[in-house]
Amino acid sequence: MTRLSVNINKIATLRNARGGNTPNVCKMALDCERFGAEGITVHPRPDERHIRYQDVMDLKDLVTTEFNIEGYPTEDFIDLVLKAKPAQVTLVPDPPEAITSNAGWDTVANKDFLIEVINRFKAANIRTSIFVDTNLKNVEGAKATGTDRIELYTEPFADNYPNNPEEAVRPFAIAAEKAHKLGLGVNAGHDLSLENLKFFNENVPNLAEVSIGHALVADALYFGMENTVQMYLRCLK
Repeated sequence: MTRLSVNINKIATLRNARGGNTPNVCKMALDCERFGAEGITVHPRPDERHIRYQDVMDLKDLVTTEFNIEGYPTEDFIDLVLKAKPAQVTLVPDPPEAITSNAGWDTVANKDFLIEVINRFKAANIRTSIFVDTNLKNVEGAKATGTDRIELYTEPFADNYPNNPEEAVRPFAIAAEKAHKLGLGVNAGHDLSLENLKFFNENVPNLAEVSIGHALVADALYFGMENTVQMYLRCLK
């Protein structure tokens, strides 16, 4: 069964809008676990506009499911991850000014850089995943970096899903199958929602985990967090 990891960045965004500690990021992470989430994802950025580095340190001993830290591997980010020792680190190619993740790695052009970074995390027994698109050269290139998993960047699927679901999901199914044959685990994330998640999960083979934040937190404004987490879990099970 595909695991649900809840990205709590948007909880931190709401907190940061007023200062203080409301909503409480740590409490929300624990609540999501209590409501059935099987992982918590955070994406600290250099400007700390949502999740702060201190949040990561506060969460590291509280999260009892899978703790996943994602981000661009600057030296500061690498140091943070090595201190926090999460179950998984997900490497994304975002420049610091990016509003949100908007592309996967060119794993061929960045092979040497990724090998160096991944070796540092694997030496600390931290599972690695790297953000990639459905280009099979990038999936094959991911294998060459030594990563344990890939995370499929699913915005193109979400954009095309309303018009032609079968066409939208096809390249992701092919990429996931290729990754599985290469011995890579497969995660997915970005713009997955209650509208498209069930279809994606049913049509992409060997999917280990999805990481969902923006849509899930927005849905929680309407349905409540407990109900929303359960609704997403039902899409996966």
